[in-house]
Amino acid sequence: MSKPTTPRTGIWLVGARGGLATTAIVGTLATTRGLCEAHGMFTETQDADGIGVPPLDSLVFGGHEIRSGSLWDAALEIYRETGVLRHDFLLELRDDIDAVDENIRPGTVLASGQRITSFADDVVEVANGREAVARIRADLAAFRERHDLDAIIVANVSSTEPSIEPSEATHDLAAFEAALEQPDCGGLRASSLYTYAALQEGCPFVNFTPSPAALVPALRDLADSRGLPYMGNDGKTGETLVKSALAPMFRYRNLNVMSWQGYNLLGDRDGEVLADPENRESKVRSKDEVIPGILGYPVHTHVGIDYVPSLHDQKTAWDFIHFRGFLDVKMSLQFIWQGIDSILAAPVLLDLVRFAELARRRGESGSMTHLASYFKSPLDTPEHDLHYQFHALIDYVRACRDEARTSGEAKKPSTTKRRP
Repeated sequence: MSKPTTPRTGIWLVGARGGLATTAIVGTLATTRGLCEAHGMFTETQDADGIGVPPLDSLVFGGHEIRSGSLWDAALEIYRETGVLRHDFLLELRDDIDAVDENIRPGTVLASGQRITSFADDVVEVANGREAVARIRADLAAFRERHDLDAIIVANVSSTEPSIEPSEATHDLAAFEAALEQPDCGGLRASSLYTYAALQEGCPFVNFTPSPAALVPALRDLADSRGLPYMGNDGKTGETLVKSALAPMFRYRNLNVMSWQGYNLLGDRDGEVLADPENRESKVRSKDEVIPGILGYPVHTHVGIDYVPSLHDQKTAWDFIHFRGFLDVKMSLQFIWQGIDSILAAPVLLDLVRFAELARRRGESGSMTHLASYFKSPLDTPEHDLHYQFHALIDYVRACRDEARTSGEAKKPSTTKRRP
């Protein structure tokens, strides 16, 4: 069989039948069929024209999942609960959805924690982390060969894991690999195994979750040594996105923020997972560091997350900001953010995987700090101000466009390292 003229990029999603992954897959299929507009994607704007991200119709989806069922079942569940995936779209895309489902393999819950393990009913039993990694790598290699892919981008969109304790295994690659031989992975997490397998297969990695185990220092060292780009953590799509745009206003006008209280109501499986204090810790930490990071001084902050089953994917957040102005007069601002979590997150995920493939093709490695605007806890940058973050992205895009116009010999962006 002849090789396709347009390079094909595999998108491997850890959590492939979850709400976010399902929405991203169906949304890509619908957009490429002309059933809807490409709203929410920066990579589909004029600002990104000519930089060379892979076309949406060149993306091939697959992934790992720990729950039984099919991608079609997952899409129908979203339709029934929220209606955001239109039934007429689903009927037209049925064959394509089923074709993607053939690329989804049973995942692992080794060291995932009790809450996530309780959801699992379609996993491959393994004796230790080494065996889990071998199976993950075999699935990635088979996916590459089956679809004659030029590259695979792996993105973690699974449920938030419990926090991980720093150890020799998290900071030293040799100790990390030794921990894989232990039945409990020596304190590592399932996301660590997926990342390690992805990097060993030469795949750039995006951690869309707050799970810190996905990109521990040992794994980042491995990515650097393999010349691979990566980025995380925790996609910024809702309340925190508003915070990162609104908090700079107070700093710019020298209005002293005394308190910033936020309350989040979540349904769906994400809300159920985050109802567990052990899993919620990583998420709260990720959301709570934004305001002090932007304002530059300590602020009384609180992030509450409550599980409301009837909401399903319709998240609601209420924020109360108490601030002080001229003559020490105290004032307040409140906002309510209501949105469909997966609809907000899916285009962000698609931007990230397309930028990751662009970085790989450009020979970049290390953390993609120009993508900081997409994350609550961006790696290797203390900047949380959305405006400054976005300007960094624009600078990168302009450099990519300039290089594309000058046959690839123009200056590289300074935000990522270039492989020798």
